[in-house]
Amino acid sequence: MRDCVREPGVLLSMLGLDELARRLPADSAGFAMRVPLGFVARMRHGDPLDPLLRQVLPLDDELTPVAGFVHDAVGDLDHRIGPGVLHKYRGRALLIATANCAVHCRYCFRRHFPYADQNAGANEWQGALAAIGADAQIEEVILSGGDPLSLATSKLRELTSQLQQFTHVRRLRIHSRLPIVLPQRIDAELLSWLDNLPLQKVMVVHANHGNEFDRGVDSALAALKERGVTLLNQAVLLHGVNDDVDALADLCERGFEAGVLPYYLHQLDRVSGAAHFEVTDERARQLLAQLRDRLPGYLVPRLVREIAGHLAKQPL
Repeated sequence: MRDCVREPGVLLSMLGLDELARRLPADSAGFAMRVPLGFVARMRHGDPLDPLLRQVLPLDDELTPVAGFVHDAVGDLDHRIGPGVLHKYRGRALLIATANCAVHCRYCFRRHFPYADQNAGANEWQGALAAIGADAQIEEVILSGGDPLSLATSKLRELTSQLQQFTHVRRLRIHSRLPIVLPQRIDAELLSWLDNLPLQKVMVVHANHGNEFDRGVDSALAALKERGVTLLNQAVLLHGVNDDVDALADLCERGFEAGVLPYYLHQLDRVSGAAHFEVTDERARQLLAQLRDRLPGYLVPRLVREIAGHLAKQPL
């Protein structure tokens, strides 16, 4: 994770795109850039429209205020039941295990999240675990962040050893971008932890374009499947990245080749700084209809939007 690119100008020089530097905001638009070198290697040299580059490069577009785009786009802060614990949906609790992530995606709906105050890591797990243990309706714990796999495996083992004591918790769901952007994280120690975890295991990975997959990603995902982990992909519909049917079909098929079932295609969470990624609902529905015509049903993700205050993601 330390071996990453943090300066937008350096990234552009690596890709032969120095002329784009004039569009860079002075301070990365208040959200520092971070990109693993392995992810950079999958970008097309000399292509300013590369779909992977567009996801991570800060642009001055992010500095333009747009009505309806806010800091807490999905109402996270209204659903806290303990330090770093969100309880939005019946039977599930989401634990913000860390603020760290291997990549900073420019459309991240938590790019403004107050991690310093709302983080179940950093010796704050006891309060979070107490809140989960006190609610017998919680059957599934979702590890999120940041990215929970940016934690040391010893920390993950410590956390889940305590979760296992709650008989009402049956499933562990991990939302992580690391198997895609930093597949080396799926190492022997992590796999051993998963192998010995008695809970049902689900991992929701996050890829938005078929070019994000390579041999390293395929190997990491195969190793996870061998440990009994159910693999799902959650993508975000992004203008200039995957808002055409060919790109979406390739994403679904390429992911399935790697053992990942398409799960959700999210409409953009309207977070401040991400308006230039938005795709209209009309266009999103057109794309979904085209996907249904092209792919078998099990390869078509559900098109959804998360709306603050609703008890489930809303299908479109």
